Formats: sequence, structure tokens, C-alpha cells
Amino acid sequence: MIVDCHAHLVPAELLAAIRANSGRFPSVRLIEDGGSLAFSFSGGKPTRPVSKPLSDIAGRVAWMQKQGIDKQVVGGWVDMFGYDVPGAEGEAWSRLTNEVLLAAAKAEPRFVPLATVPLGDGARAAAVLKDAMAAGFPGAMIGTLPRGVGSTLDHADLDPFWAAADETGAVIHIHPSFDAGDVRVNDFGLANGLGRITDAVIAVARLLCTGHPTKYKNAKFFAPMGAAALPFVLGRLKRNAQITAGIGDPVEGLARIYTDTVLHDARVLKFVIEMIGSERLMMGSDMPFPIGDTEPMKIVAEAGLSKAQTDSINGGLAAKLFRIA
Repeated sequence: MIVDCHAHLVPAELLAAIRANSGRFPSVRLIEDGGSLAFSFSGGKPTRPVSKPLSDIAGRVAWMQKQGIDKQVVGGWVDMFGYDVPGAEGEAWSRLTNEVLLAAAKAEPRFVPLATVPLGDGARAAAVLKDAMAAGFPGAMIGTLPRGVGSTLDHADLDPFWAAADETGAVIHIHPSFDAGDVRVNDFGLANGLGRITDAVIAVARLLCTGHPTKYKNAKFFAPMGAAALPFVLGRLKRNAQITAGIGDPVEGLARIYTDTVLHDARVLKFVIEMIGSERLMMGSDMPFPIGDTEPMKIVAEAGLSKAQTDSINGGLAAKLFRIA
């Protein structure tokens, strides 16, 4: 079985459900423009419009068939997670998204859905994650900024969420946010080329420092894009741990991180494998975004790996991790 472990989906049914239930979400402003839909959460700046490829299920399935991909693990779109929506309203927003995404995956069994949680509230996020796991989700996709620019995933308020991930054995895909606040990446396409990496590497490095991957050992931590450059800076993080009292062992922490192949260069993929091994690596595409890999099995083939390694990366590990029958 060939499995793409990293993709995004916003079913058209979800957009219809949001429109139909708009009265339930006073903190969410829908921005309609020529058939496109964007959002503003709690008075914040508008999101980008939902791109049509996010909702094009027929096109996605055709692409998967062309690539020889049997299953695709799909999270939502980080811009839509709505962490700024408060309290019970934010919880209801996540639950609506999960309900529709799960239904879409049941209608199209090629998709394996990841839940959304209201990460602005750790206790509510824990409750939604537990219910999602009970409903059949293998885990959740979360953004790096639970309370906007400058916020962190290691904040004490999120301890109930991480404890729930540990209790349920959930896969937690830590996905970079669109705008992490560094304006230097706003030119030259660097928000995609580099900003996603810098955002993710800081978020996950903090979790290594606080020891989250070793404290919550039953949770499956997933950091995309070759573990978000952490293999490259591992030596520096190790040295930093030697000179900074009271922080976790980054080597031990990174050894518990799963990742994907969205790197666009087989030489880099081989370096990641040299640093963390192939047994925590899965083929991914980041579809349907332009920075993603439109031929995700090609980089694996070019890395010169053994058949056992290739089979594991192209689906064997993902089938186990995401509980795919």
C-alpha cells in the first residue's frame, strides 16, 4: 500500500456547512468574493481565500491514481483552524470541521483524516481530540501558533492536550503557520521557501527543550519537511543543552519525531536519513499547495535506498502509524 502522509483537504461540504451554520459562530466573519470564501476570526485580519484545489476531490483522486498512491492522510487548512475563536464557540468550530472531514473520508476511502482541535484552550482541545480518536481519527493536525504570533506549543495551558495525545496514542502533525510574524520572508516567495521551515523548527525545538516527546511517550509527534531542519541543527542544539541548565536532551527528543519527505532534493533526504534513520520517515506531498511535491515517490526512488527502506517510507510505516487497514 502506497500512502501519502501529508496533504490538506477542505471538502466543499465543509464550506456549505459553515455557510449554513454561520449564526452559530459570531466570532467568525465570512468574506465572500466572486465565489471564493475567506475568514476573519475574532476581528483579526482576513485569511487567504480557500483555494479551489483544496476542495477538488475528483482532481485529487485523479492525481493520486496517476502517482500510484492508494491512501492520502489529509488534515484541514491551518488558516481555517480558528484558534482565536473563544471557548465553546471555538470548540464547536473544530467539531463541525471534524464531522464533515470524517464524512468526506467515509465517502472517499482513499482519504485518512486528521482532526482539528481548538488549540486556544488546552482543556477543550483535549476533549475534542479524545472524541475524535474515539470516532476513528488517527490523530490531529495542529498549527504552530495556538494564540497567534509569538505563542508556543509548550505553554502550560496545553498540557491537557498533550496528555490526551499521550493517553490516546494520537499522531500530532505539527504544521507551520502561514504568518509567523517574521516580515523578512514576505518577499521573493520566502514565506514558502523558508518561512515554513523557520516557524516549524522553532516550535518543535521548544518542545525538545521542554522534553515533550519524552514526557508524552505514547503520543506520536510528527514534524514535516525532514523534521523541519532539526537534523541540520542537531549538533548546535546538543551543545546548547550542555551549556543551558534544565532543558531536555534534543538527541533523545528528535529520536521520537516522525517526519516526511517534502524536501525536493534527494541529497537532503539522504542526509535526514543519515541523521535520524529511515524508520521514522514517510513519503509526503503537501498537496495541493504549490510548494508541495507533485511527484512524491520520485525523491524516494532517487535516494538509492534498499527495498525494505523504500517500502517502509512509501507506505509501510504510515499504514501502521495512521492505523490504515
